[in-house]
Amino acid sequence: MSALLGLALCRAGTWLNFLKNPIFMSTTIVPGTPGPVSQISQIPEAVIRIAGNSQDGIQAIGGFLARLAGRSEQEVMTFMTIPSTISGGPSIFQVRIGSGEVLSAGDEADMLLAFYQHSYDNHLGSLRKGGVVLYDSDHVKELQPENLSKYRHVGVAISGLTVEAIGGSGRDKGKNVFALGLLARMFDLSVPKLHKLLEERFTGKDPSIVQNALNCFNAGYNYTLATAHELFRLKPGENVGHNQVVMSGNEAIALGLLAAGVRFGAGYPITPWSDIMEMLRRELPKYGGIFVQGEDEIASVSMAIGASYAGRVAVTGSSGPGIALKTEALGWASMAEMPLVIIDVQRGGPSTGMPTSVEQSDLNIACFGGHGDSPRVVLAPSTVEDCFYTAIEAVNLARKYSTPVILLTDQGIATRIEAFPEPDLKKVCQDISPDLSPIADHKPYDLSAPDGITRHIAPGTRVASGKYPVVTGLEHDELGHPTGSPKLHIAMTSKRRSKLQKLGRELPVPKVYGPSEGQILLVGWGSAQGPIQEAVKTARAAGEAVSGLHIKYINPLPEGLEQIFEGFRHVFVVELNDEGLYGYGQLAAVLRARYCNPKIRGINKVDGLTWKIREILDRARALAQ
Repeated sequence: MSALLGLALCRAGTWLNFLKNPIFMSTTIVPGTPGPVSQISQIPEAVIRIAGNSQDGIQAIGGFLARLAGRSEQEVMTFMTIPSTISGGPSIFQVRIGSGEVLSAGDEADMLLAFYQHSYDNHLGSLRKGGVVLYDSDHVKELQPENLSKYRHVGVAISGLTVEAIGGSGRDKGKNVFALGLLARMFDLSVPKLHKLLEERFTGKDPSIVQNALNCFNAGYNYTLATAHELFRLKPGENVGHNQVVMSGNEAIALGLLAAGVRFGAGYPITPWSDIMEMLRRELPKYGGIFVQGEDEIASVSMAIGASYAGRVAVTGSSGPGIALKTEALGWASMAEMPLVIIDVQRGGPSTGMPTSVEQSDLNIACFGGHGDSPRVVLAPSTVEDCFYTAIEAVNLARKYSTPVILLTDQGIATRIEAFPEPDLKKVCQDISPDLSPIADHKPYDLSAPDGITRHIAPGTRVASGKYPVVTGLEHDELGHPTGSPKLHIAMTSKRRSKLQKLGRELPVPKVYGPSEGQILLVGWGSAQGPIQEAVKTARAAGEAVSGLHIKYINPLPEGLEQIFEGFRHVFVVELNDEGLYGYGQLAAVLRARYCNPKIRGINKVDGLTWKIREILDRARALAQ
């Protein structure tokens, strides 16, 4: 496991925002003309937005910057948009790096790297006033005159210079790496570490590919801008001496499942779940496991249920459309009380919706989807680090309560990159091999069990009564044999419900971020946690009585939330789904129904983008008035 972490995670750190420096003058830089050489003070953070086409390796540049931050003991958070078409199209990758805490990818960018005219036109407005736009002058021909005094323009013939760097082949493939070299020069980034990252990225490929990448990077780094070589310098990270790892949310979930002891998975490809599936397919065989790509979603979940009955908790996963297909088998697992972990990486819906955009609109299907009364556990991690540990928790809850557990993440967490302290593998890695010893007189669905939890024994084991316990989707007696008894159906339905009510009583009550009472409480789940916390910090710095609360355990809800809500005049649930027929989103509706509290209202949006701090605060202030 440690080898895998070393391979997939690397040492990490992060970066943030930078524009409060006098260096950000209203200037247009023309390549080839002499410019001033300035020395500037260190900056605590930077937000860099890279805009171009996905086929140009936009995500690769952002990934290199994020992983470099991690290896520099800094913190990092990223955000990206990718086209849903196979042919590619306009795309961005935003990186926020800081020497201190990073809670979001940033509302505004300090630097825009624009590869095309559409990149410049569509994203110039994302810069804060005085920000820098570094553009490819081979493709960006029309600058906006009204913005020349608002933003600092730096033009470089990136495409043409890339062709020169790789020997005049006539193609500018590699211009992303050339641009990375430019950024390394402008931010005084570590060249040896970036060389190492480039070599790691192309390990196993033709040596000429590695050399071309290094040539492109060095050409960009050595290019003489008509201004200072080192425009900005990030402060050293605050995590010096602490081993950090850098990864995406999908990678963290896959590694968490491996650490938890999962050794079987089954699934079918769908964006943005597929990264987890592919990583498990590569890594599970190294630990004696296997991942199977089923012919469809129904076969995949059914195989995972069968593997769980064989002894170890198994995993399957998908996104919204695939989760809908799995719901019949999910009902079967609820009836048979099978331990099972289902990953739902949410995306824009309904139907195929916006497959590469973020949304949190699967909460209803996760909690209530399916037929009959089919209770299940639903967990929603909030950060990349939380993805790792919540994956382990999901496996343990499925095993302890013998129930399906849905891990509800979203595209925002799935694809973003963060750094966090390296897990102590000796403590977190576990063996969940079952005890298959025969038990003389055992009833898996024992109604007299004090905790009401089902405990399966090895398939094919005969008990003292001479019968064999079985599993079925039909209502059943204590040995699992089908029954039509109304009395047993009432008792078994209560048993399946009661064990999750017991879990709800044991769950920790979430802590309030800020004072425990005030004017406004911002409630969130999933990827909204960081933006909400940053919004609370911003509002409180302005003297406003705003606090935050993050709910990780969606179903069952932890006890004690109603007392927290009573301390605030307004309770606003911030989530990425539609406000619905009645004016509040999916979690808000659940909380209103659960606590009969009309002060709970929703702050919702469905634009396919993550929350900005000003969006949350502007909406909250308007609602409060």
